[in-house]
Amino acid sequence: MLIGVIADDFTGASDIAVTLSKGEKGEGGLATTQYLGIPQHPADPEVEAGVIALKSRSIPAQDAVEQSLAACEWLLEQGCEQIIFKYCSTFDSTDEGNIGPVTDALAQRLQVQQVVMCPSFPAMGRTLYQGHLFVNDKLLNESGMELHPLTPMKDACLLRVLQRQSRNAVINIAWQKVCEGEIALRQSIDAAGSSERCLLLVDAICDEDLITIGRASRGVRLLTGGSGIALGLGHNFIQEGRAKGKKTTLPLVNGPEAILVGSCSGATRGQIEEHQKEHPVLMVDVKDVLTGIVGADQLVEFIFRHQGKSPLVYSSGTPESVKNIQQAFGRENVSAALDNLFGETAKKLVANGIRRIIVGGGETSGAVVSALNLHALTIGDEIDIGVPAMVSKGEDPLALALKSGNFGGKDFFSRAVKALQGQ
Repeated sequence: MLIGVIADDFTGASDIAVTLSKGEKGEGGLATTQYLGIPQHPADPEVEAGVIALKSRSIPAQDAVEQSLAACEWLLEQGCEQIIFKYCSTFDSTDEGNIGPVTDALAQRLQVQQVVMCPSFPAMGRTLYQGHLFVNDKLLNESGMELHPLTPMKDACLLRVLQRQSRNAVINIAWQKVCEGEIALRQSIDAAGSSERCLLLVDAICDEDLITIGRASRGVRLLTGGSGIALGLGHNFIQEGRAKGKKTTLPLVNGPEAILVGSCSGATRGQIEEHQKEHPVLMVDVKDVLTGIVGADQLVEFIFRHQGKSPLVYSSGTPESVKNIQQAFGRENVSAALDNLFGETAKKLVANGIRRIIVGGGETSGAVVSALNLHALTIGDEIDIGVPAMVSKGEDPLALALKSGNFGGKDFFSRAVKALQGQ
């Protein structure tokens, strides 16, 4: 294994896994496997990039640090030469963590002086300029992320955000330096950590910038960022003849389908509205879940009653309605109840023959794959930007797609069902 990734949620893991798997156009990527939690056994010899999906984004910082270090140890045991800490391209994190503390801990474990950091994902409108994060044409704190129920982002200056979280110096490498090319950028990276450990926030406003960052990071031990940070990294190993650069073909998975959605993002709400024009959709009232009126059996019955029509069940709501429910019942209680609902639903569905599952929302994706006790997923073609088709390993595989809340076009759910059918 050449590259090891520690991802702080399950959809983010899929996002960077498909980036590594597809590689640069005309060249191919790395043979990539996504692991659901820290594996208990060695990786298969053919795996060139391993992505460990944790559910650590919104847990206490010390717990996130401990889990990330444990994941790092396993990846190092597999021979990984580069470690990537993957978080959301909107830098989802409070002042208490978790991005800064995890980055500091990994840098100390790997004994590195420079950490290259870039959350940019231009294909989804997330760009970093002069250390400020933009979502499309708005600063991060004016993009709607300031209303996020778990990690409200109220400062677009990541230099300030990260410095409040980290014990190390935080420096911005400006876009103008990136434009000078990989040699000049590498010189800046090397110079920055000559006297003290530095976290280097590198600007990027297009994919070409990210490829420059990746190529300039040849041999850099630790990088952190969104999935775009991996765009140019596979090329380095393929060019050296140490990776094959060929496409992965997934096995065919036949069987009925289900769509489970727990995200409250604007993009997901729009996708649900589009889907229900031609497909059966069931909305679950969170209060009914919390009071025991609705449980997994009702969701399973709805899905099987509408089998073959791409049935979708969701608990999504506006940020305001989610906030009101959290205030009434407690944020942890609401999160735990929904995780349990979708996890139990997924187990019952699979036990009764469902073979293709599409999940919307990072927290919901984590709950579903954890409940199903899946250990590893092979990464296939990209269904939409940042969302791959995946197939679980084993004798009776499942086909899955795990979608982050803000990802995907309006017709994502129906396209995902068809894409998984073709895998």
